[in-house]
Amino acid sequence: MLSVIQNPPRPALPIFGSEDFFPVRRVYCVGRNYRAHAREMGADERDPPFFFLKPADTLQLVSEGETAEHPYPPRTGNYHFEVELVAALGRGGRDIPVETAGTHVYGYAVGLDMTRRDLQDEAKRLARPWEMGKAADFSAPVGALRPAGTIGHPASGAITLQVDGTERQRGDLSEMIWSVPEQVALLSTYFELHPGDLIFTGTPSGVGPVARGQTMTARVEGVGAITLRVA
Repeated sequence: MLSVIQNPPRPALPIFGSEDFFPVRRVYCVGRNYRAHAREMGADERDPPFFFLKPADTLQLVSEGETAEHPYPPRTGNYHFEVELVAALGRGGRDIPVETAGTHVYGYAVGLDMTRRDLQDEAKRLARPWEMGKAADFSAPVGALRPAGTIGHPASGAITLQVDGTERQRGDLSEMIWSVPEQVALLSTYFELHPGDLIFTGTPSGVGPVARGQTMTARVEGVGAITLRVA
């Protein structure tokens, strides 16, 4: 039996220092997971975490050491950067105990949760879904994966973003309200997780707009850095 259309390609992340790739299944994102960012967004940092999804084909693969062209999306005048640590699951499951949840992570990468903030704010005001704000084409830039077997499971270290050389975001992974194992464990109570799932683990304070022609550099200590010019 033949497909009536050409099969869409499956996104896959490069693995640093290897010719192997990591096929991606789903992209989960956790909202407001750093205390200072929760406060700047007007939220209570004691609230339990919540999740939303981006389609896997919103991933933009960015090679380390190169400057990628990042398209400014249509129908927005307020396009925001959010630097994040990305966790890639090598094992899945349901109701995963938090004590063992870290062992389900294959590796880590640097990512950006790019957001049409004006559309997201409108969706919040009207109590509508966030997809128009969060799921623009190419809205999930991500770099190469570093296997946990090589770098361990980073729980501290600087996470920063610069625009045209000026630092706009700075935090530390230790400032997460909910750790990566806690996120994996909680998410597995809502969904059966599978190998190939990604989790964008939240952003520190300082999110803001970026304009055409500006260059962003996102960096997570011990994980890597990616650079994108807004086209």
